[in-house]
Order: sequence, then C-alpha cells, then structure tokens
Amino acid sequence: MLPKELADLLEKREFISVATCDFEGRPNAAPKFVLKVEGNRIYLVDYTIGTSWRNLKINPKISMSLVDTRTLKGYQLNGTVKIMTRGKLYDRMRKEMMDKEIRLTTQHIIDEVRGQPTHETFEILISEKFIIFEVRLDEVVEMDIHGELKRNKKG
Repeated sequence: MLPKELADLLEKREFISVATCDFEGRPNAAPKFVLKVEGNRIYLVDYTIGTSWRNLKINPKISMSLVDTRTLKGYQLNGTVKIMTRGKLYDRMRKEMMDKEIRLTTQHIIDEVRGQPTHETFEILISEKFIIFEVRLDEVVEMDIHGELKRNKKG
C-alpha cells in the first residue's frame, strides 16, 4: 500500500513522468495521464500508443518520478505493468477516465473565468485510441531535500 501522503499527491496530479526501456537498453521517457490510485496499483492512460507501449509489451518494467513542490520531496516509483485494452476492469477505468477528464476540464474553465488560467485549451478530447497501464508497484523510493534515500520494497 502506498503511503497516504504519496497516494494523495498522485490523486491530485494530472500527469506523471514515466520511463521505460527496450531490450536493447534504449530508454524512453514520456508523460502519462494519472487516472487512479488503488492500494498498491496506479492506473495510467496512454493516448499515443507509441514507444512506451511497445517497450512495455516486451519489457513490463516501469519507473515513474514526481516531486512534491510543497515539500520538495521527490519520489521514484518502480513497478511492473499490465497493459489493458479490454475487459471489465478496462471498461470501469474507461468510465472513470471520462469522469475525471470532465471534472478537470470543468475546473480549468472555472479557473479561467476567475482569472487564474491554467491551460490554453478547455476541450474535452477523449481519444478513442488509448490504453490503460495497470502498474503494480514493486518499490517506492523517497528522496528528501538533503539527498537522503528511503527505499520501500513492496511484495
């Protein structure tokens, strides 16, 4: 289970930086939409179905990183991905994705009206071509502002 502080931080994020690697050792880093956090699982949406997807099909290991800008604590989240393209869980996550995108778009419009623009566009562009990554976390590494590392292996 993720620490509550980290789960809350992830739930508030729209995107997270994701790194994958193919069997030749070529790295790839790309932002992914954070859909949901459930226990020891993080659900991400990939709209491009490109290099990350190809890499994860042959090497399901993933590393994600983020920083809590309030505390300047950094996190590295390492895990194993299951790619979802259909099924009951996929259908449930698809509905949750649509609901989250509508909530975020609504909030962006409200921010703009209040004079606090956060985005250039407000269109809900839910692509029909997307996949969901179910990430089972194997390790969480916390990095404090002094460079101290705290590793928490899962499983």
